[in-house]
Amino acid sequence: MTTADRAGHDGACAEYARLSRRAFLRASGAAALVAAVPVWLPRVAFARSYDPASRDVIVQVYLRGGADGLTLAPPFGDPRYAPIRPTLAFARPDDTQRPLAQRAIDLDGFFGLARGLEALVPAYLNGHLLVVHAAGSADQTRSHFDAQRVMEVGRPDDPLLVSGWLGRHLATASPLDAQAPLRGISLTDGLVRTLAGGPRALPIPDPAGYALAPPRATEQRRREGLRALFEAGPEPLRTPALSTLRTLDTLRAIGFAGYRPAPGAAYANGDPLHASLRATAALIKAGVGVEAAAIDMGGWDTHSLQAPFDGRMFGAMRSLATGLAAFYADVVLSAQPQRVIVVVMSEFGRRAAENGDGGSDHGRGGALMLLGHQVAGGRVLSAWPGLQPEQLDQGDLRVTIDYRDVLAEVVSRRLGNSGGVPAVFPGFTPTVRNVVRAG
Repeated sequence: MTTADRAGHDGACAEYARLSRRAFLRASGAAALVAAVPVWLPRVAFARSYDPASRDVIVQVYLRGGADGLTLAPPFGDPRYAPIRPTLAFARPDDTQRPLAQRAIDLDGFFGLARGLEALVPAYLNGHLLVVHAAGSADQTRSHFDAQRVMEVGRPDDPLLVSGWLGRHLATASPLDAQAPLRGISLTDGLVRTLAGGPRALPIPDPAGYALAPPRATEQRRREGLRALFEAGPEPLRTPALSTLRTLDTLRAIGFAGYRPAPGAAYANGDPLHASLRATAALIKAGVGVEAAAIDMGGWDTHSLQAPFDGRMFGAMRSLATGLAAFYADVVLSAQPQRVIVVVMSEFGRRAAENGDGGSDHGRGGALMLLGHQVAGGRVLSAWPGLQPEQLDQGDLRVTIDYRDVLAEVVSRRLGNSGGVPAVFPGFTPTVRNVVRAG
């Protein structure tokens, strides 16, 4: 990609600047007025058949734009890493000639973490964070739109497949709570493709504000009118409409505004990612039967002025790491720990060599992360291909671990859906990578 192909002061390419999620109308309904709004409780007792000890809730954090895996987890031990990235490469952890901010955080003597991800070090040392490097899709595209579609659908060779891999998981797994009105939530304006086809999956960007439009004075009356209308209505409209009303009731009763995170969990005010993670934590700890949450974080298309030490990408990494660290303290390490697994992924990595604009262009292999109690973490998993010219894939880090290997194992071992893996990833035979523990 040439400089002419790039657009925007933030260093993103023209395609990424044009690419946005389709605008969906937010589902409307009304929440029941309660006589006394309850203060936050650690668990809201709605789901009679919900067994939080049976399997994990999955939270997907998607880094839109193609996050640079060579920055997220710098391979400082590869002798060609620094020469091909003269301004972007992190120095070795023991290189005292470079400022601390420019030195990688040592993970295993070969791979490190970027300084912007420092807040994730405790989870790594606890064995709860796994980094998977040189991972990605088998598809060769370097288009944001195509790469995201392929990864979210889960099958690169089927352009007609429209359901998402996580949606198909929900469709083939018995619900944690048969009565739960909401099994999957996309904290975005439109339902992410990952959850497409999932039963009882809705886009709710702000669970705290999910309600009928004003005026509030008539909300109760409109809710009752809608309920009466849909209860007498025909299928297939009746069931989803009533489920939406029940979802509104459920979200209102949780009391997001009064939610108190666990000690040590510090979500940043005004940070959209932190707000989504905080709302997701409240949903999970309320025990209302939510099984999957999808969160987007943009800003990872770094064609110019990437600035991994103190600038734009550093800020994105710090927001990601501190948000995940708050969620980790809130949900995984709390006095009432929840069974949850977080998957952090992106559509592709960046080119191995930096470009002339202080950035990196669309590439192939990247890094993904898993976070949770039963993650086989405290390590970097990689069949490292190397950065020598003959080891690269047309100038890109070669993909040596299919991302579906990782997700299929999460689905079968942590989400309790071993029988549904062929439907979740049709036509794909995963390689066992032992990224999570069973049970």
